Amino acid sequence: MAHKCFISFKTQDHEFKKYIHDELDIDMIDKSLHEPINSDDEDYIMRKIRENYLSDSTVTIFLIGTKSAENAFLENQTFIKRELQASLYHGANNTKNGILGVVLPDMNNSIFLGSDNCSTCGNSHTIVKINDDTSITEFSYNYYIPNNKCSWTEDDRYCILTSWEKFCENPNYYIDQAFDKRTRAISAYTKVRP
Repeated sequence: MAHKCFISFKTQDHEFKKYIHDELDIDMIDKSLHEPINSDDEDYIMRKIRENYLSDSTVTIFLIGTKSAENAFLENQTFIKRELQASLYHGANNTKNGILGVVLPDMNNSIFLGSDNCSTCGNSHTIVKINDDTSITEFSYNYYIPNNKCSWTEDDRYCILTSWEKFCENPNYYIDQAFDKRTRAISAYTKVRP
């Protein structure tokens, strides 16, 4: 089944968005913005994005690059923050999207840090650094929804995360995972503005 996907990305990562659109065999209806909206009014631009692109999309693919972090020096994150906020909002004329974070190659070593033994439970856990230094809060909070545990299972997360390489190998698998999160119990614990 084709899902209506919106791709959220920084301008510097446009080549990856174009590759998804032009080169990958994905069963999706692309709801992404292909041309910039001709305006300097941020509120107008976001209203048009919500009305024309996000309102009927079901999955948001967030490309996580070197300029996509909350704490990125001198980077304006207004648009990707608002796109993810609109994606997480469930209300009149807007259903909540599943969120798929795709880590671009330059960010792999900053996010995927291997594994380590946990001092709380003694088990080995995979270390994934998703925080304001690697992503935006709208993604990191909904990836690591507070759970009073020392780790998170896939059932404890709303957002799906994968590397660019794995996404390119099987994009429909990850898009389906994000889509399915919309009806899982964890969807009740998301926050639009953490």
